[in-house]
Amino acid sequence: MPAKITLKITEGKLKGKEFSFNERTSCIFGRSEDCKATETQLPEDDSSVSRHHCMLDINPPEATIRDFGSLNGTYLNDVKIGQRAAGTAPEDGQKEKFPEHDIKDEDRIKIGKSVFSVIIHKPCRCARCLKEIPEELSSKAERKPGLFQCDECFRKAEKSPEKIPMKKKMACKMCGKDISAEIGYSRVGDYVCKSCVNEPMKFIEMLLNMAKSGNKDLLAIDGYKVIRILGQGGMGIVYLAEREKTGEKIALKVMTPKIATDEKAKNDFLRETENTKALRHKNIVQLYDNGYSNATFFMTLDYCNGGSVDKLMLERGGTLGLEEACRIILDVLDGLEYAHQAEIPNVKLADGKYEKGRGLVHRDISPHNIFLMNSGGSYCAKLGDFGLAKSFDLAGLSGRTRTGTAAGKPFFMPRQQVLNYKFSKPEVDVWAVAASFYNMLTGDYPRNFSMKQDVWQSVLQNHPIPIRDRNRSIPKKLADVIDEALIDNPSLKFKTATELKKRIRSAM
Repeated sequence: MPAKITLKITEGKLKGKEFSFNERTSCIFGRSEDCKATETQLPEDDSSVSRHHCMLDINPPEATIRDFGSLNGTYLNDVKIGQRAAGTAPEDGQKEKFPEHDIKDEDRIKIGKSVFSVIIHKPCRCARCLKEIPEELSSKAERKPGLFQCDECFRKAEKSPEKIPMKKKMACKMCGKDISAEIGYSRVGDYVCKSCVNEPMKFIEMLLNMAKSGNKDLLAIDGYKVIRILGQGGMGIVYLAEREKTGEKIALKVMTPKIATDEKAKNDFLRETENTKALRHKNIVQLYDNGYSNATFFMTLDYCNGGSVDKLMLERGGTLGLEEACRIILDVLDGLEYAHQAEIPNVKLADGKYEKGRGLVHRDISPHNIFLMNSGGSYCAKLGDFGLAKSFDLAGLSGRTRTGTAAGKPFFMPRQQVLNYKFSKPEVDVWAVAASFYNMLTGDYPRNFSMKQDVWQSVLQNHPIPIRDRNRSIPKKLADVIDEALIDNPSLKFKTATELKKRIRSAM
């Protein structure tokens, strides 16, 4: 049985109701209608609960909770972990930032009149071979308090003339050092230590040497040499690599999970990358090969020699001209129009099975992952990382950091994605393209974000600022289209890339 977190209401109007989570997610509890989408709405008549009261970030068996500047506070084991100051208006309370707190088994959470009991189920595993022990055998397998060992390992240890440690040491898949203290025993799987990850050039050379030595899982990157690092972020590192025989240049992306990677997480993410690989369009960065070895995901991609749009903006002084930004956005919308209707091999059904289907949603568009390919003095824009960041996060591989956002922040995210972690309709991409267009033309995000305000609350509470308030030189007809495309309350205005593309062209 996989790890699972259950919140059971033990006091309050909804007493007996349970919220169970067995995969990566985040959710907001409150009395707002917004919370209905994730079934985390608390009684509307409980005035001690704020509209958006608190947020849980979950990656079983771990989870955190933080208050959202609520009127009456959030309590963890009878200790107040956040509340806006007395006499402070809701909008001002929401401009404060409150820390995250870890949630543990048997913790008690109080939100208004509702009291939750926390139940965290962790699979019982043999401390030696790490195999899961069936629940009905767990009491027998507990050889010491909190330490379990399967019958096979126990018998082997008893018969051995040498003392065999009850616990198996966890080793880094790259350097082999003991990392038991770094990752603990709550998860089982492959892992690369922080020391290896923090030396990116040494790390990639180790991986390429393994490929040269005949590692079959690394055939896709055999014969390449690394020239330099192109980019680095919370999700991984991108290198410029060259095929030694032909001189062909590619982008080599390497992703190292923040947690131990088990078979399910590995297969879930590899399955999603097959969807990305199936996309073939001039305005989408092509994924050629991909794989997994030594706790590391890797993929070979188009090398876009013009760099990313956010870097181009820096070169231009912070913004792009109207004509240039428009050309880039229309290219992106062409790619998006195709991807939202393309045939892909792995669509997850309600019963958990997969079959062929149509349409892939990116879920993380920003100027950071719009790339430029220069050819003969002109360039075309290509949308990169298609679905990868969000899929990495959904597989639980980012730990509890939402990498499916720009630098872990929702600057280019509509409120629907903040309210519902798994919201994945095409219109979220259309909104993000409009937000990217806005950013290119103004150098600002559509919403105001402050160091003093929680960024997630900013998305929920702050409306986008009309674009001409940021840049008066933008033609009113085009400004009206951009402002309309950024409407996300109560619903997203533009549903398709085609619709936004037509409106932009007519406005120009």
